[in-house]
Amino acid sequence: MRNDLRWIRRKLQRAAGAVRGFWLGVKRLLGEQFNKNIYTRILFTNVTVFVVGLIALILFSGFMVKQVTYDQVEQELLRKAKRVNFALLQQTNYVWGKAPEGEVNDQAQEKQSFLKYLADLFDARITIFDREGTILDTSAEQEVVPGSKVELRHVESFTKGGTAITRTTDPETGQLAFLVVVPMGNNNQATENGILLETKPSNVNLALNKLHVYLVIGGMTVLVIVLIVSVNLAMYISRPISRLAATVGEISSGGYVLSTDDQPLDEINVLAGQLNKLTERLQKIQSESLRMDEERARLFAEISHELRTPLTAVQGFVEAIRDGVVQDEVLRERYLDTIYTQTVHIGRLVDDILVLSRLESGNITVEKLPVDLVALAQGVVVSMEAVAASKQNGIYLEKKVEKTVVIGDVDRLEQIIRNLLKNAIAATENGTIRVGVEERYGREVVLTIEDNGTGIAPDDLPHIWERFYRVKNRQEGRQQEKGSGLGLVIVKKMVQLQGGRIEVTSQLGKGTVFSIIFPSFQASALTDHSYARKQGTIDK
Repeated sequence: MRNDLRWIRRKLQRAAGAVRGFWLGVKRLLGEQFNKNIYTRILFTNVTVFVVGLIALILFSGFMVKQVTYDQVEQELLRKAKRVNFALLQQTNYVWGKAPEGEVNDQAQEKQSFLKYLADLFDARITIFDREGTILDTSAEQEVVPGSKVELRHVESFTKGGTAITRTTDPETGQLAFLVVVPMGNNNQATENGILLETKPSNVNLALNKLHVYLVIGGMTVLVIVLIVSVNLAMYISRPISRLAATVGEISSGGYVLSTDDQPLDEINVLAGQLNKLTERLQKIQSESLRMDEERARLFAEISHELRTPLTAVQGFVEAIRDGVVQDEVLRERYLDTIYTQTVHIGRLVDDILVLSRLESGNITVEKLPVDLVALAQGVVVSMEAVAASKQNGIYLEKKVEKTVVIGDVDRLEQIIRNLLKNAIAATENGTIRVGVEERYGREVVLTIEDNGTGIAPDDLPHIWERFYRVKNRQEGRQQEKGSGLGLVIVKKMVQLQGGRIEVTSQLGKGTVFSIIFPSFQASALTDHSYARKQGTIDK
């Protein structure tokens, strides 16, 4: 016996494990399908919400209809009880309740027949009982044993002097029954007996069952419609998203092709527009990256070329001195001077490369403050007079205004003027260099540096802003004083950093004019004021 119980227990445990595994597998499968894509998620969500809502609607509507129907049945039963009471009172030739002395069987039979008639008429069983609950007369005499009593709750309701409606379930058939107790007699008379009406409305349950069937059929029909609508809606939403995802995949692989056709959803159109902008930006970034790579490679090549020449010269002279090839003291001193000159040139080249790198990377900070450009230019001119005199040049400041103020960094502005003056002195011999400051239209301040030196050929003029480009003196077939080839590039970057622009005009053999244009302090203040008014940061 114990072995049989153990075997049964093991079988049950295995069956429970199989059911649990099956349920977990179904749950995992549904979860994977639900989270697979937006199409299945929309479809599952719509169907689940509808099914849950339909079940809730069926339960709620069934409950409400049942309550309303039961209330109507109870009210109808109460009206029937009152009509039965009235009909019994109209039969004055009968004495209802305890049979009087001398009542014959014919009269009792007539009373019984009348009660059965009323019971058939009102489709209810009629019972008359006294205050002790003893059944006196009934429409179903064959179902009642003489001396039987009604339930105590009906007696209590009757003794309280009111009407009571109750529901009960037949213990044998399980059918719902409605019962009502009313006093027998007129309201102005003392009542000794009560009337109990009992009915079993089978048509009510049938109507409720039909209602449930109709709700289920209607719900299934609507479910099919919801499925069709959900499938179309899911495809309507997921198809453009899938196309957009495929397009993004092409973009990630470098395709840069995005359809500009209008999508059915505004959100998809907005997303497509943003992706178009992102694609354009990626293209620009890629183009800029390629350009920077090419520029970097060219810069490294130019730096290598620029450094190779002086380093080669230094190496050759050092090897000659080290190997004892140079015995003449004068020649040795000349070699050492050349080595020193080339070393200085290399140092200046490295410094200029570092400055240009910081300018191009934006690592140089500019502290913009009001600067009197006339006073600044005059100070630089005075400091450069000795350098200009070394080449028999005169340097002069031509002031067309006594004072003019610009917004800029005083150190950077001084460096700009000094670099341009060095170039002018290097290109001029026995000549004149003029520095001029003037205002134009009250909005711009123009700083000009003019020399009457060798000038720049038209073919060279477009290239003077390029790195390591040196202008060749075509009249004498030689280059100007050796420089790094980065001075003008640095000057232009610094001018732009100050918010200005630089222009140049030149004629070969007649000289060169550099013009630097800055916004005046008043114009800058007006621009900032107008911008602040637009932004609402100051009072109008």
